[in-house]
Amino acid sequence: MSLFLTAGGVVLLLLAGTALVRGASALAGRYGVPPMVVGLTVVAIGTSSPELVVNIVGALRGQTDLAFGNIAGSNIANLGLVLGAAALIHPMTIQGQLVRRELPLLMLGTTVLLVLILDLPLLGQPPVLTRADGLVLLLLFSVFVYFTVRDFVDQKYDPLMADIQEIEGKLPASLVSGSAAQWAYIAFGVAGLTLGGHMTITGGSALAQAMGVPPVIIGMIVIGVGTSLPELVTSIIAAMNDESDLCVGNVVGSNLFNALVVLPISTLFIPVAVPAGGVQDILVSLALSALLLPIFYFGSARMNRAAGLGFIVIYIGYMSFRSLSSM
Repeated sequence: MSLFLTAGGVVLLLLAGTALVRGASALAGRYGVPPMVVGLTVVAIGTSSPELVVNIVGALRGQTDLAFGNIAGSNIANLGLVLGAAALIHPMTIQGQLVRRELPLLMLGTTVLLVLILDLPLLGQPPVLTRADGLVLLLLFSVFVYFTVRDFVDQKYDPLMADIQEIEGKLPASLVSGSAAQWAYIAFGVAGLTLGGHMTITGGSALAQAMGVPPVIIGMIVIGVGTSLPELVTSIIAAMNDESDLCVGNVVGSNLFNALVVLPISTLFIPVAVPAGGVQDILVSLALSALLLPIFYFGSARMNRAAGLGFIVIYIGYMSFRSLSSM
């Protein structure tokens, strides 16, 4: 029963997130907001809304292990599973500078997060993300947003912008017609996200107890992968259309948002204790980010199918190790 409750909660989160994006995008377009701005704000936040809601509900209910596992699992899945699967479908070559600048930002943000949870070796205390830590990460994200938006506006041409404009051209003029329908989509999105978040946390906690594993493992493997499905679908579609910059930018942007917005917001409700193995999880996420640097910055700047398979093997291997070591 707990498995069905968790799965149902994740499915509801995905459906509600999609409805919220469609309704908000159509409403923004109705008031003359440029599609490019919608894509960088409404859609970006909407695809991360499942992780955000799960973490807020988890924090409110004191289920911080599930919340932390959701972010760690989602970020590792984005880098290992999502990018690996996209490279298997079509080798990816990064051409623009916008995505190239985001990769070092992801490494810097993940490194700062790692340092903030090194309480045990640095202070001799159990690791925990406090409200002050959360504010530091949120401020760091605001700096990243400033430089990213500035570069985006100043850049006269970049393959990432071309990819976004090409996708915009393939979309219908209005996904949701009529103001009433737009608000109905938004209302369903908000209500569905709230209910889905409660179902996911309740089911995930019960599933962890039934299986005799720490909640962080359920958060990483079940909830983390489930809430990464929007990124997986987006990246696969981008890979099939040979839009490598959009594919990689989608993953990097999602991981930045998870680490520097979703997780810090949870700390504003309650300090998030880092579960056993949590520091290791963030370190693995940082290592996978570092592996992308020689792939996209040197030589042909191409992630081929062999590299994609390697990332998938690393993901499966680490998740298997993490599960077995917790038993």
